[in-house]
Amino acid sequence: MPLSHRIARPEDAPALDLVMDAAIGELQRGFLDPAQIESSRTIMGLDRQLLADGTYFIVESEGRIAGCGGWSRRATLYGGDHTPGRDAALLDPATDAARVRAMYTHPDFARRGVGRLILRLCEDAARAEGFRRLELMATLSGRALYSQCGYVDIEAIEDARGGAAVPLVRMGKPIACPLRPSLRSAT
Repeated sequence: MPLSHRIARPEDAPALDLVMDAAIGELQRGFLDPAQIESSRTIMGLDRQLLADGTYFIVESEGRIAGCGGWSRRATLYGGDHTPGRDAALLDPATDAARVRAMYTHPDFARRGVGRLILRLCEDAARAEGFRRLELMATLSGRALYSQCGYVDIEAIEDARGGAAVPLVRMGKPIACPLRPSLRSAT
């Protein structure tokens, strides 16, 4: 299954909302009960600031959106436009971790490399802007992928802003550029 990717545009938002809704409703089953899945819709979703910043990717396959996700140089760790408590303050690459944000795979494309591709794109882009670390807020359904990609648990939380408590895990990973070999003079 060939995958292609591109930067999301504001006009993609309605299609992205549909992918996110399908992912929340289907891929959370087995990890959350119906009340928690519904609560997830309040605390998750598209943050259009990512589209405006040009840091949100769409992965396509077979002429469809297979998944989406991005990274951010802003303080908000997770949540959509409608989520309370957002913070658009810019992060300092020298001291702060960039954020991996709003990663969703359409259920029809689950476990086909979509999430890994998005993570690689996010890591490469954040590294290119000088960030040395990434953090994300993992759902229980996404935690295994992030662990396999080198992210480690920082803290477990529950977010009940949507009514029912949704368990989440803050995770992080260093992405510092490898040291370049020193040039030795030939004297």
